[in-house]
Amino acid sequence: MARAATTTDAFNAIAEPRRRQILDLLTIGEMSVNELVESMPISQPQVSKHLTVLKEVGLVCSRPNGRQRMYRIQAEALRPVHDWLKDYERLWNQRLDRLDDYLDEIQGKDKK
Repeated sequence: MARAATTTDAFNAIAEPRRRQILDLLTIGEMSVNELVESMPISQPQVSKHLTVLKEVGLVCSRPNGRQRMYRIQAEALRPVHDWLKDYERLWNQRLDRLDDYLDEIQGKDKK
């Protein structure tokens, strides 16, 4: 069975846990490949490969800094993921509000 392309969009790119970990690290600020490697339990070639995928879908960009490349997150590229998740966030908020109301109700009965 052929593997699905991982570079088609943000959803496919962030499906891989190591790429999400790289994005998490880049929320702190710009980092070089070597700094990312120091923070992760994978090799430099693997980090570079993941950065290539993230760059191809626009989730990260890079700039030269001497002999290194500095990577930073492009958060606006996550907009499709955010837009898709907001309906689920609304659903969970409604459910948690109902749970909160129910807990208030049963706590009120216990006090009587």
